[in-house]
Amino acid sequence: MLKLLPRNAGIWVGDYLRQRLSCPTPKPTPENPTHILFCLVDHYEPRWGKPPREQEFARVDYWLEQYPKMAAQFTDSDGFNPRHSYFFPYDEYEAEHIESLAQLCEQGYGEIEVHLHHRHDTDAGFRQKMNDFVEILHQQHNALGIDKEDGKPKYAFIHGNWALNNSRPDGDWCGVDNESQILVDTGCFVDMTMPSAPSDTQTQKVNSIYYGNEFAGKAKCHDFGDDIRVGTPQQEKLMLIQGPLMLNWKNRSKGLIPKIENAELDADNPPTLDRVKLWPKANVHVMGRLDWQFIKLHTHGAGEANATTLLEKEGMEMHQHLATLYKDDPCYRLHYVTAREMSNIALAAQDGKSGNPNQYRDYKILPSSRWSQQSAKPTKKVSGL
Repeated sequence: MLKLLPRNAGIWVGDYLRQRLSCPTPKPTPENPTHILFCLVDHYEPRWGKPPREQEFARVDYWLEQYPKMAAQFTDSDGFNPRHSYFFPYDEYEAEHIESLAQLCEQGYGEIEVHLHHRHDTDAGFRQKMNDFVEILHQQHNALGIDKEDGKPKYAFIHGNWALNNSRPDGDWCGVDNESQILVDTGCFVDMTMPSAPSDTQTQKVNSIYYGNEFAGKAKCHDFGDDIRVGTPQQEKLMLIQGPLMLNWKNRSKGLIPKIENAELDADNPPTLDRVKLWPKANVHVMGRLDWQFIKLHTHGAGEANATTLLEKEGMEMHQHLATLYKDDPCYRLHYVTAREMSNIALAAQDGKSGNPNQYRDYKILPSSRWSQQSAKPTKKVSGL
């Protein structure tokens, strides 16, 4: 059986099948609509492929020019334009790039978060890197969210090379088994690395919002964990929000083997109508709040081919499909959210909140004061674009 499945599917297909058999798909009505929370997180790497410096800067300039032209054509059910989450890698830090991306954020088009590639690291080394980058983004750029209770900077995280908690079998591209605890200690409120399939770093647990297990000295401790449920206490553990991971039987290799839907958008795997229809069927939600469906996709958007896919024809078609299926249909509501907003809404659901999740975009973690006014209200559609 496993020979008929995609590479490394044996890691996760068991939990996937269990969910498909046991968890009902919500049946929305106009009186009780399903809310689609759409979040696009970007491993934003202008130095991908080690280009000449002028090409690196040209990649960022393209986003500054093209993203508003694309995004201003679309709004969600709350009036917000598409919102992008830029997870910028500390190991590629360039102050000018952060300031350029901040221009988009100040227009209401997204937020900046934390990304890191590292290898053969130590607990102390990883902790220092996180503290240093948080300080840089907060103090020098005012570019991170703020905790409502203590006023400290907070961040969302994506691990480079997918190797969160030293999850590669060969131990490469990390070195730190207990990254989850260090992330929490340094102000991380959510990890959005998964899914990583077909990589062997993929967790057994899929299509979930959960608190990862924390076993001292054990790598890949986020392999399983406790599902976040309505009415349960929040934990001092790392929350993980996974994107959809599914078998796509409409897209088969050699007409037989189903390919995987792994939530990745790139030039080789563009956002087709079939994929847009498939994402909600992963049924990612806080347990007990089926009417709030979380769709978290990922990309490496800085490179030319992927940027063109996201910001021109195929990307615009994706947003049109989202509008047709989940905004114009009276049984649905579409909400474009950042990583911070999606995390806030998950915590609101855990606390028993219901109704329109738009109310909870800033539930626990506030946006950076640098773009808080733009984040707090919908931007206006720009005519003629």
